[in-house]
Amino acid sequence: MLMRRGYHRAALLAVLLSAAVAAGPGTGHATGDPGPDGGGEVRRSGVVRGGSGPVPDAVVTVYEAGTRSGDRPRRLGGTRTDDRGRFRVAYAPPRDPGAVVYLTADAPPADAAAQAAADPAGRDRRTPPATTPPVRFAAVLTGAPGGPEQPLGVTERTTVAAGSALAQFTRDGAFAGPAPGPRNAASVAHNLADVHTGGVSAFLAAPPNGARTSTLRTFNSLADALAACTARAEDCAELFDAARVAGGERPRDTLQAVADIARAPAGSPGRIFALAERHPVYAPALDTAPTAWTLALRYEGNGHEIDGPGNIAFDRGGDAWIVNNYVYGADRRDPVCGGHELLRLRPDGRDAPGAPYSGGGLYGAGYGVAIDRTGDVWATNFGFQAQGCALDPARLFRSVSQFDPRGRALSPPRGWRQGGYVQPQGALVGRDGTLWVANCGSRSVTRVPGARPDRAVNVPVADGRLIKPFGVSLDGRDRAWVTGNGSDSVAVFAPDGTLERTVTGGGLDKPLGIASDSRGNQWVSNSGKVPAPCEDATPRQLADAVGPAGGPPAEGASVTLIRPDGSTPARPFTSGSLTMPWGIAVDGSDTVWVADFSGRRVTRLCGVRTEACPPGHRTGQPISPATAGYGFDGLVRNTAVQIDPSGNVWLTNNWELVPVQTNPGGRQLVVFVGLATPVRTPLIGPPRAL
Repeated sequence: MLMRRGYHRAALLAVLLSAAVAAGPGTGHATGDPGPDGGGEVRRSGVVRGGSGPVPDAVVTVYEAGTRSGDRPRRLGGTRTDDRGRFRVAYAPPRDPGAVVYLTADAPPADAAAQAAADPAGRDRRTPPATTPPVRFAAVLTGAPGGPEQPLGVTERTTVAAGSALAQFTRDGAFAGPAPGPRNAASVAHNLADVHTGGVSAFLAAPPNGARTSTLRTFNSLADALAACTARAEDCAELFDAARVAGGERPRDTLQAVADIARAPAGSPGRIFALAERHPVYAPALDTAPTAWTLALRYEGNGHEIDGPGNIAFDRGGDAWIVNNYVYGADRRDPVCGGHELLRLRPDGRDAPGAPYSGGGLYGAGYGVAIDRTGDVWATNFGFQAQGCALDPARLFRSVSQFDPRGRALSPPRGWRQGGYVQPQGALVGRDGTLWVANCGSRSVTRVPGARPDRAVNVPVADGRLIKPFGVSLDGRDRAWVTGNGSDSVAVFAPDGTLERTVTGGGLDKPLGIASDSRGNQWVSNSGKVPAPCEDATPRQLADAVGPAGGPPAEGASVTLIRPDGSTPARPFTSGSLTMPWGIAVDGSDTVWVADFSGRRVTRLCGVRTEACPPGHRTGQPISPATAGYGFDGLVRNTAVQIDPSGNVWLTNNWELVPVQTNPGGRQLVVFVGLATPVRTPLIGPPRAL
């Protein structure tokens, strides 16, 4: 049963919370700093309510988040709640329109709260608590729907939303970090909770999320674990012990506990679930403990544009640019041709203005999308199309397309063709401005100095050393590393296009994705089974080769580490959670993320900077659960994984679990919230921490 015994109680609490908010604030004294010109105060009212009821005498504070890691937030205003948990607060808006504004409510210790409820007239509102109470509620105000005239509902749910979305920017129960990370994360928090009602957001409650995935139940169970702490001080100690990140400090408040759980979700899943079971308030919730407390959301854009998303590139502001294998088709039985739209989603999954974009020869792009230093977006036209499409792909898979940062096509109607493109796949831009493209259909790469299409040069590789070139990465020396899916190799090119070497061995087995870390090491995903559908291979043959999803790991499924000198360890890295690796990415702490085409999961491996891993971990050892990875029932077959500036992990639902070949494409992007170390975008060469 998904809807436990707490369901009716949760419904009653929602009604009471709505009534309390509608009733308006109590008589709590509001204070606020003057605005930039001595005026312009913002006034907000609302109610703080835990799973056990209203929270009286809570210290309510409005903050502006710090703009650098380690900064303290700036207090904008504050007050206290009355005996019914209501408050009214005034504050001066920040000078920076991009600042993140949030509210915290520190509840008094349980015994003090009980005394205040029994004798509300005897409280001294002028005396702040000597120490920060362990129960800290939070709500993100920036980006919330509606205006300041709408009352706020501050609850365990809004706290889970804020702490999870801003997990990578939370220290000591406060938010701080460089742009655009915190602001983008704030928008994602509103996808989880509604700060006006204090309940679940409409986005989380409805398809393609809601009852269709486990995230809603996981979210409510986390809120239940906080509600247990709100109700009993003893349970706070248990929560903080369970939330503690290995090797880190024990959290001192519930907001920090949520952030720590989000960053290390597999630490103590059973203990946290046991807490949630002690105080079941929010429903529907989990019936059993998860393997990890991850929160993942599915994004569908406008609902009729995503069909076979292949890969993602993030621009400077953190928007996701996505290439689409197929044109969207609602009926799986109707054959679809190659996608002719470039998608662009905001961090919260909404379409950017004017998106999706088309033109410039875009057709059936697969794994290749890159953004250069000027912000122009490059897509490689592989010519994907489904069985039954009447078009001749050979006339369409010989180009790349270029778009400006506004989505306007800069390439001609047939795309840029100079450079010998044939079924191009992976693409990336180096620090020297050179665009590199892997030509899956011609055993070559195309080098485009300065990302100027008129200077594009084809670089063939003879003697079978690079067959079916697929993925591309760039190291700090602007060398290009290209996987050969058909040759079980990686080719290394000097910045001028000279082939330096080809790497074989080390477990390379039908490799696909490749990613550099900050120290110039290359990480390669070995599918062990996937034949890239280029040269004479077809998507139908790919489907036959990989077989049904969810099977045992493919023989050879692994990750190979290649050092800057081209050497490899004797054996690749394996794990039970690596069943058919495809995409791979490195985050800002050099840990490695691997998308799985078969297992409906993403795997996190310890990188070469072992100090960024849990204590005792070795390079290549799984940080995520060894056999399960970070699984999610909203995933299908995934080809790419990328990290955004907020630390969200994005995956492409590229093919359905049962891919009907007339229209096999998946329909969503999946975003694991706050899970990774943020990366500065766009990705130019190796990853850089935000």
